[in-house]
Amino acid sequence: MTGPLTERLGGRLAFGGDYNPEQWDEAVWKEDDLLMRWAHVNLATVGVFSWALLEPEEGRYDFGWLDAHLDRLHANGVAVDLATPTASPPPWFTLAHPDAMPVTAEGVRLSHGSRDTYCLAAPAYRQASLRIATALAERYGGHPAVAMWHVHNEYATVCWCDHSAAAFRTWLRARHGTLDAVNEAWGTAFWSQRYGSWDQILPPRATQWHRNPGLALDFRRFWSDEALAAYREQRDAIRAHAGPGRPVTTNLMLPGYQVLDLWSFGREVDVVGIDHYPAAPGIDAAADTAFGADRARSFGGGKPWLLIEQGANTVYAGDRTLPKEPGDILRHSLAHIAHGSDGALFFQWRQSKAGAELWHSAMVPHAGPDSRVFREVADTGAVLARLGEVAGSVVRAQAAVLHDSDCWWALDGQGLPSASLDYHGELRRAHRALWDAGVTTDFAHPADPDLSRYRLLVAPALYLLSDAAAEALRAWVEAGGTLLVQHFAAVVDDRHHARLGGYPAEPLREALGVRVEEFRPLPDGTALRLSDGSTGSEWSESLRVTAPAEAVATYTDGMLAGRPAVTRHSYGAGSAWYTSTRLEGPAYGALVARLLAEAGVRPEVPVPPGVEAVRRHRPSGSGSWLFLLNHTAAPATVRAEGHDLLTARPLPAAGLTLPPGGAAILRQG
Repeated sequence: MTGPLTERLGGRLAFGGDYNPEQWDEAVWKEDDLLMRWAHVNLATVGVFSWALLEPEEGRYDFGWLDAHLDRLHANGVAVDLATPTASPPPWFTLAHPDAMPVTAEGVRLSHGSRDTYCLAAPAYRQASLRIATALAERYGGHPAVAMWHVHNEYATVCWCDHSAAAFRTWLRARHGTLDAVNEAWGTAFWSQRYGSWDQILPPRATQWHRNPGLALDFRRFWSDEALAAYREQRDAIRAHAGPGRPVTTNLMLPGYQVLDLWSFGREVDVVGIDHYPAAPGIDAAADTAFGADRARSFGGGKPWLLIEQGANTVYAGDRTLPKEPGDILRHSLAHIAHGSDGALFFQWRQSKAGAELWHSAMVPHAGPDSRVFREVADTGAVLARLGEVAGSVVRAQAAVLHDSDCWWALDGQGLPSASLDYHGELRRAHRALWDAGVTTDFAHPADPDLSRYRLLVAPALYLLSDAAAEALRAWVEAGGTLLVQHFAAVVDDRHHARLGGYPAEPLREALGVRVEEFRPLPDGTALRLSDGSTGSEWSESLRVTAPAEAVATYTDGMLAGRPAVTRHSYGAGSAWYTSTRLEGPAYGALVARLLAEAGVRPEVPVPPGVEAVRRHRPSGSGSWLFLLNHTAAPATVRAEGHDLLTARPLPAAGLTLPPGGAAILRQG
């Protein structure tokens, strides 16, 4: 079974990337036609940053150049992911509507000269965006080249202007109903903040001291909803004119900060699309690729997903951009596909010769096709052209990491007991421990109505938890699940009100069999020894067991000496674990491995460290494909059988030896 996109691609996986022909001349276009065929490109994202050319003056369109390129790509066998260009309003829009430019929390209004410079809540911007999206849909809705529609680019800009304030008040009325309800939700009796009229409410702009946490959380929720509403407006305009079988999506970013509720976007897009750039080289890049891919797969709840952007030769590492090592282009692309993507796209096809991203890598670098990067790109395209049978297959996981935007935003606030509390960091750490153990992992929302498909849940930073979600987790453990909850968990409800009577939330407290009485953050650089020889850092808690739970490890120093540090509680048919400190080094991985064994979750096949094994299944019936990826610099032997799609040969009964950086894709069943 394949999705609409792969059907329009003739059952093939998507391969290609952002194509910006407006940056080049006819001689380059002719070379592009040849090189795209050479590299097996079958999908190009077009028009992402073309608003100024498509609408050079307000209401006057110039589609002739785009007509020619879509016709040319179609004749060359390349389908188009046609984008709306609304991430970069043209200069004429800025000058005509200066109030639509974003305002920072400090009150500074930004000017044009870059991308993403707009206020999503400004009526003029929304009207102009809808107008250009509608015009594109009317003209190209039935164009044979268009296989998919791509709304906007990387929704991420936040604004604190007066337009934003007015829209925020409208959102608050819809969410809370009355001003009294807002005051109660935000606890405005504190610091004399009670609001007497709606007009008194402002976005959480820069202020003298800490912002109200309830207001800050609601503003993050509002802004995500505002972005989703902007997406829906364009999507619906496209659907009104686009031919059938052409999915609509947007490309979601997955950085270390997050302004969108990605679960909400996952429900609204036809295909989940992400951009992913590794944050470190080597084995860390491989783990980061799995982290991004598993999140993308999870946000759609089973929908098809697609890697819309990656860098051909880009690894972001702090204050510099590192190149990829030979073989990374293929292996990273295959890793995304192993974790469920129906293709691999890049930003961009040809490296720009001018502009703000002239040093951003591309499929065709400045050096041209006679280069290592392009040769590896072409080799990757040739491999993906042989993997069409994998399109539409699914990945199934028995373990999941809990992931909640509300929790992330709440923990990203001010006035917390420790500045080292890092939601994204703990999310990555939990996923990495499971990845190191060779286990394919989903992400799940704490309020997911169907957690029963998982045997193990890890909650690495569950600071905020609603009553309903707390009860759902309790019931899931009672029914037989294995749960790991880490420190500072379920201490506030979904209004950002502290839980009274001890932590965590009562239903979850029952399952865990512990009651936390006091938080004791640790000074930077200090650690506490535990009775099992491990150490904890950054955080500790004074807790006691309230049920027949066992202390798996206790503190050995200071006022917490002899008190529980790590606990386990058999509850119903399941078990609930709690760590009251941040376990350091191999101790955390060892704990996760112990829980995997207890839950009966195993890798697809035994593999050496640094070798990844991920399975994609036919949606119905038997049969699967086992992806084996060697992320190390040494050969690795794996005992597995099947027909290798990369070599087009059956595997010997003794298994195979993957060369350094090598891969195999085995058809089984």
